[in-house]
Amino acid sequence: MTPLELFLVALAGLGAGAINSLVGSGTLITFPTLVAFGVPPVTATMSNAIGLVAGGVSGTWGYRRELRGQWERLRWQIPASFSGALVGAWLLLHLPDTVFETVVPILLLLALTLVVLQPKLQTWVARRTGGDADGRIGPVRMTLLVVGTFAVGAYGGYFTAAQGILLMGLFGALLHDNIQRQNAAKNLLSLVVNVVAAGTYILVASDRIDWTVAALIAVGSLIGGDLGSRYGRRLSPVALRFVIVVVGLIGLYRLLF
Repeated sequence: MTPLELFLVALAGLGAGAINSLVGSGTLITFPTLVAFGVPPVTATMSNAIGLVAGGVSGTWGYRRELRGQWERLRWQIPASFSGALVGAWLLLHLPDTVFETVVPILLLLALTLVVLQPKLQTWVARRTGGDADGRIGPVRMTLLVVGTFAVGAYGGYFTAAQGILLMGLFGALLHDNIQRQNAAKNLLSLVVNVVAAGTYILVASDRIDWTVAALIAVGSLIGGDLGSRYGRRLSPVALRFVIVVVGLIGLYRLLF
Protein backbone atom coordinates (compact mmCIF):
# COMPACT_ATOMS: atom_id res chain seq x y z
CA MET A 1 0.00 0.00 0.00
CA THR A 2 0.99 3.60 -0.54
CA PRO A 3 1.43 5.96 2.44
CA LEU A 4 -1.92 7.57 1.59
CA GLU A 5 -3.67 4.21 1.59
CA LEU A 6 -2.09 3.30 4.93
CA PHE A 7 -3.29 6.61 6.37
CA LEU A 8 -6.82 5.94 5.08
CA VAL A 9 -6.78 2.48 6.68
CA ALA A 10 -5.90 4.06 10.05
CA LEU A 11 -8.62 6.68 9.53
CA ALA A 12 -11.12 3.94 8.72
CA GLY A 13 -10.07 2.22 11.95
CA LEU A 14 -10.79 5.40 13.91
CA GLY A 15 -14.25 5.67 12.38
CA ALA A 16 -14.94 2.00 12.97
CA GLY A 17 -13.92 2.23 16.63
CA ALA A 18 -16.24 5.18 17.22
CA ILE A 19 -19.17 3.60 15.41
CA ASN A 20 -18.67 0.25 17.16
CA SER A 21 -18.89 1.89 20.59
CA LEU A 22 -22.12 3.63 19.55
CA VAL A 23 -23.79 1.15 17.25
CA GLY A 24 -21.72 -1.83 16.22
CA SER A 25 -21.09 -1.98 12.49
CA GLY A 26 -17.64 -0.45 12.16
CA THR A 27 -16.45 -3.38 10.07
CA LEU A 28 -18.66 -2.03 7.28
CA ILE A 29 -16.14 0.82 7.08
CA THR A 30 -12.84 -1.03 7.48
CA PHE A 31 -13.63 -4.21 5.54
CA PRO A 32 -14.62 -2.50 2.24
CA THR A 33 -11.64 -0.14 2.63
CA LEU A 34 -9.20 -3.04 2.89
CA VAL A 35 -10.75 -4.92 -0.02
CA ALA A 36 -10.67 -1.75 -2.14
CA PHE A 37 -6.93 -1.47 -1.51
CA GLY A 38 -6.32 -5.02 -2.70
CA VAL A 39 -6.36 -7.02 0.54
CA PRO A 40 -7.91 -10.49 -0.04
CA PRO A 41 -11.35 -10.81 1.66
CA VAL A 42 -10.43 -13.51 4.18
CA THR A 43 -7.17 -11.73 5.06
CA ALA A 44 -9.13 -8.49 5.41
CA THR A 45 -11.65 -10.15 7.73
CA MET A 46 -8.96 -11.63 9.98
CA SER A 47 -6.73 -8.55 10.08
CA ASN A 48 -9.73 -6.32 10.72
CA ALA A 49 -10.98 -8.47 13.62
CA ILE A 50 -7.56 -8.30 15.28
CA GLY A 51 -7.28 -4.55 14.83
CA LEU A 52 -10.74 -3.78 16.17
CA VAL A 53 -10.03 -5.49 19.50
CA ALA A 54 -8.28 -2.31 20.66
CA GLY A 55 -11.35 -0.22 19.86
CA GLY A 56 -13.53 -2.71 21.71
CA VAL A 57 -11.37 -2.31 24.81
CA SER A 58 -11.55 1.50 24.81
CA GLY A 59 -15.27 1.52 24.00
CA THR A 60 -16.09 -0.97 26.75
CA TRP A 61 -13.96 0.89 29.27
CA GLY A 62 -15.70 4.13 28.35
CA TYR A 63 -19.08 2.54 29.12
CA ARG A 64 -17.94 0.75 32.30
CA ARG A 65 -20.28 2.81 34.48
CA GLU A 66 -23.34 1.57 32.58
CA LEU A 67 -22.25 -2.06 33.06
CA ARG A 68 -22.93 -1.91 36.80
CA GLY A 69 -25.80 -4.09 37.95
CA GLN A 70 -25.86 -6.26 34.80
CA TRP A 71 -23.80 -9.20 36.08
CA GLU A 72 -26.83 -11.46 36.60
CA ARG A 73 -27.36 -11.46 32.84
CA LEU A 74 -23.77 -11.09 31.68
CA ARG A 75 -22.48 -14.08 33.65
CA TRP A 76 -24.59 -16.21 31.31
CA GLN A 77 -24.17 -14.13 28.17
CA ILE A 78 -20.36 -13.91 28.25
CA PRO A 79 -19.89 -17.71 27.97
CA ALA A 80 -22.54 -17.74 25.22
CA SER A 81 -20.64 -15.08 23.26
CA PHE A 82 -17.35 -16.89 23.85
CA SER A 83 -18.58 -20.28 22.61
CA GLY A 84 -20.50 -18.73 19.74
CA ALA A 85 -17.40 -16.87 18.58
CA LEU A 86 -15.44 -20.13 18.51
CA VAL A 87 -18.08 -21.64 16.25
CA GLY A 88 -18.08 -18.59 13.99
CA ALA A 89 -14.30 -18.52 13.68
CA TRP A 90 -14.34 -22.19 12.73
CA LEU A 91 -16.97 -21.45 10.06
CA LEU A 92 -14.82 -18.69 8.56
CA LEU A 93 -11.96 -21.12 8.15
CA HIS A 94 -14.05 -23.91 6.65
CA LEU A 95 -17.11 -22.54 4.80
CA PRO A 96 -17.27 -20.62 1.50
CA ASP A 97 -17.99 -16.90 1.78
CA THR A 98 -21.23 -17.24 -0.21
CA VAL A 99 -22.96 -19.05 2.67
CA PHE A 100 -23.24 -16.00 4.90
CA GLU A 101 -23.44 -13.43 2.12
CA THR A 102 -27.07 -14.43 1.66
CA VAL A 103 -27.94 -14.51 5.37
CA VAL A 104 -26.20 -11.30 6.58
CA PRO A 105 -28.59 -8.75 4.97
CA ILE A 106 -31.62 -10.64 6.31
CA LEU A 107 -30.24 -10.68 9.85
CA LEU A 108 -29.34 -7.00 9.68
CA LEU A 109 -32.80 -6.01 8.45
CA LEU A 110 -34.40 -8.05 11.23
CA ALA A 111 -32.17 -6.41 13.84
CA LEU A 112 -33.01 -2.90 12.62
CA THR A 113 -36.71 -3.72 12.77
CA LEU A 114 -36.30 -4.85 16.38
CA VAL A 115 -34.45 -1.64 17.27
CA VAL A 116 -37.19 0.55 15.76
CA LEU A 117 -39.95 -1.40 17.53
CA GLN A 118 -38.04 -1.58 20.82
CA PRO A 119 -40.46 0.48 23.01
CA LYS A 120 -43.50 -1.52 21.85
CA LEU A 121 -41.60 -4.79 22.16
CA GLN A 122 -40.59 -3.96 25.72
CA THR A 123 -44.23 -3.31 26.64
CA TRP A 124 -45.29 -6.58 25.05
CA VAL A 125 -42.53 -8.52 26.81
CA ALA A 126 -43.53 -6.97 30.14
CA ARG A 127 -47.11 -8.19 29.67
CA ARG A 128 -46.02 -11.68 28.64
CA THR A 129 -43.54 -12.08 31.48
CA GLY A 130 -45.56 -10.39 34.20
CA GLY A 131 -43.30 -7.34 34.20
CA ASP A 132 -40.37 -9.02 35.95
CA ALA A 133 -37.44 -6.62 36.20
CA ASP A 134 -34.23 -7.27 34.30
CA GLY A 135 -32.42 -7.78 37.61
CA ARG A 136 -34.50 -10.91 38.16
CA ILE A 137 -35.13 -11.93 34.58
CA GLY A 138 -37.38 -14.98 34.18
CA PRO A 139 -36.21 -18.36 32.84
CA VAL A 140 -37.92 -17.99 29.46
CA ARG A 141 -36.40 -14.60 28.70
CA MET A 142 -33.02 -15.71 30.04
CA THR A 143 -33.01 -18.78 27.81
CA LEU A 144 -33.96 -16.74 24.75
CA LEU A 145 -31.34 -14.13 25.65
CA VAL A 146 -28.55 -16.70 26.04
CA VAL A 147 -29.46 -18.58 22.86
CA GLY A 148 -29.70 -15.32 20.93
CA THR A 149 -26.35 -14.15 22.33
CA PHE A 150 -24.75 -17.42 21.23
CA ALA A 151 -26.18 -17.05 17.72
CA VAL A 152 -24.92 -13.47 17.41
CA GLY A 153 -21.53 -14.60 18.74
CA ALA A 154 -21.33 -17.25 16.02
CA TYR A 155 -22.22 -14.64 13.41
CA GLY A 156 -19.67 -12.21 14.85
CA GLY A 157 -16.93 -14.82 14.89
CA TYR A 158 -17.52 -15.38 11.19
CA PHE A 159 -18.10 -11.83 10.00
CA THR A 160 -17.97 -9.10 12.64
CA ALA A 161 -19.99 -6.48 10.74
CA ALA A 162 -23.24 -5.42 12.44
CA GLN A 163 -23.05 -7.88 15.33
CA GLY A 164 -23.64 -4.93 17.64
CA ILE A 165 -26.86 -4.04 15.84
CA LEU A 166 -28.00 -7.64 16.11
CA LEU A 167 -27.31 -7.58 19.86
CA MET A 168 -29.18 -4.29 20.29
CA GLY A 169 -32.12 -5.77 18.40
CA LEU A 170 -32.05 -8.82 20.66
CA PHE A 171 -31.89 -6.67 23.80
CA GLY A 172 -34.69 -4.46 22.56
CA ALA A 173 -36.95 -7.46 22.11
CA LEU A 174 -36.23 -9.09 25.47
CA LEU A 175 -35.10 -6.47 28.00
CA HIS A 176 -36.68 -3.50 29.74
CA ASP A 177 -33.36 -1.82 30.47
CA ASN A 178 -32.18 1.66 29.45
CA ILE A 179 -30.73 1.69 25.94
CA GLN A 180 -27.41 3.14 27.14
CA ARG A 181 -26.99 0.20 29.53
CA GLN A 182 -27.86 -2.15 26.70
CA ASN A 183 -25.20 -0.44 24.60
CA ALA A 184 -22.63 -1.01 27.34
CA ALA A 185 -23.47 -4.72 27.45
CA LYS A 186 -23.30 -4.83 23.67
CA ASN A 187 -19.78 -3.36 23.73
CA LEU A 188 -18.57 -5.94 26.26
CA LEU A 189 -20.08 -8.95 24.46
CA SER A 190 -18.80 -7.75 21.08
CA LEU A 191 -15.35 -7.39 22.61
CA VAL A 192 -15.51 -10.98 23.86
CA VAL A 193 -16.39 -12.18 20.35
CA ASN A 194 -13.62 -10.14 18.71
CA VAL A 195 -11.00 -11.35 21.21
CA VAL A 196 -11.95 -14.99 20.65
CA ALA A 197 -12.05 -14.61 16.86
CA ALA A 198 -8.75 -12.70 16.78
CA GLY A 199 -7.06 -15.24 19.04
CA THR A 200 -8.28 -18.11 16.86
CA TYR A 201 -7.02 -16.47 13.68
CA ILE A 202 -3.62 -15.80 15.24
CA LEU A 203 -3.26 -19.39 16.44
CA VAL A 204 -4.34 -21.21 13.30
CA ALA A 205 -3.89 -18.77 10.41
CA SER A 206 -1.26 -16.20 11.37
CA ASP A 207 0.30 -16.48 7.90
CA ARG A 208 -2.90 -15.07 6.38
CA ILE A 209 -2.94 -11.92 8.54
CA ASP A 210 -1.69 -8.56 7.31
CA TRP A 211 -0.03 -7.31 10.49
CA THR A 212 0.59 -3.80 9.19
CA VAL A 213 -3.09 -3.36 8.45
CA ALA A 214 -4.07 -4.89 11.81
CA ALA A 215 -1.75 -2.48 13.66
CA LEU A 216 -3.06 0.59 11.85
CA ILE A 217 -6.68 -0.37 12.53
CA ALA A 218 -5.79 -1.05 16.18
CA VAL A 219 -4.35 2.43 16.68
CA GLY A 220 -7.24 4.13 14.91
CA SER A 221 -9.96 2.08 16.62
CA LEU A 222 -8.43 2.59 20.07
CA ILE A 223 -8.83 6.35 19.67
CA GLY A 224 -12.20 6.02 17.97
CA GLY A 225 -13.61 3.77 20.68
CA ASP A 226 -12.70 6.28 23.34
CA LEU A 227 -14.27 9.16 21.39
CA GLY A 228 -17.43 7.19 20.68
CA SER A 229 -17.94 6.23 24.31
CA ARG A 230 -17.35 9.81 25.48
CA TYR A 231 -20.01 11.31 23.25
CA GLY A 232 -22.33 8.35 22.80
CA ARG A 233 -23.60 8.34 26.38
CA ARG A 234 -24.76 11.93 25.89
CA LEU A 235 -27.29 10.87 23.28
CA SER A 236 -30.91 10.42 24.31
CA PRO A 237 -32.49 6.96 23.78
CA VAL A 238 -34.35 8.26 20.74
CA ALA A 239 -31.19 9.81 19.24
CA LEU A 240 -29.11 6.67 19.85
CA ARG A 241 -31.82 4.51 18.30
CA PHE A 242 -31.88 6.86 15.31
CA VAL A 243 -28.08 6.59 14.89
CA ILE A 244 -28.29 2.79 15.06
CA VAL A 245 -30.94 2.65 12.36
CA VAL A 246 -29.19 5.11 10.03
CA VAL A 247 -25.83 3.36 10.26
CA GLY A 248 -27.52 -0.02 9.90
CA LEU A 249 -29.33 1.05 6.74
CA ILE A 250 -26.06 2.34 5.27
CA GLY A 251 -24.44 -0.97 6.11
CA LEU A 252 -27.33 -2.88 4.56
CA TYR A 253 -26.98 -0.85 1.37
CA ARG A 254 -23.25 -1.55 1.20
CA LEU A 255 -23.82 -5.26 1.74
CA LEU A 256 -26.43 -5.46 -1.01
CA PHE A 257 -24.82 -3.13 -3.55
